[in-house]
Amino acid sequence: MTTVLHQERLAAVVSEVTRDQPTTVLDLGCGDGELMLRLAAMPGLSRLVGCDTCHGSLARLRQRLNGAELRLASVLDPPADLAGFDCAALVEVIEHLDPSHLSKLERAVCRTLRPAKIVVTTPNAEFNPLLGVPAHRFRHPDHKFEWPRAKFRTWAGRMAAAHGYDVTFADLGGQHPMLGGPSQMAVMRRR
Repeated sequence: MTTVLHQERLAAVVSEVTRDQPTTVLDLGCGDGELMLRLAAMPGLSRLVGCDTCHGSLARLRQRLNGAELRLASVLDPPADLAGFDCAALVEVIEHLDPSHLSKLERAVCRTLRPAKIVVTTPNAEFNPLLGVPAHRFRHPDHKFEWPRAKFRTWAGRMAAAHGYDVTFADLGGQHPMLGGPSQMAVMRRR
């Protein structure tokens, strides 16, 4: 995906991920590795791991990022040996999950992996009319839901509080005075 919004989203995520100068970063739902490609040359990074459930995406990434540490794994059941990373990113991942699986995601990320920082982005449903997305559809055919800002903030805030994280939020891709940005980000830092 090479839209302007996607580039802006990735730039914001890279800025947030690198803010604390992590040495280990986990990209959960890495897809073709757009985030990993941007982080691979980061100085001081000793370990960068991407996880995805798509063989094809991981194969393409392997060709683009020689020597990458990639795992065929679900964000709902990540390998326990990936616990304790400095940062875990879930860029436009949660909306591809059935909402009934979000509690399992929460346990997997916050209990099993327990990174020092978690960066989550997802579409802002309030912005969809400005993008020409009809009310009865989502932005992508694989999306299972798209949340307005209040619902995303409630979910992320509850998840952070339940697991000992502080959370901040940001609109991504500009900000409409009433509708926010086309994408939204939660940054959770372990206390």
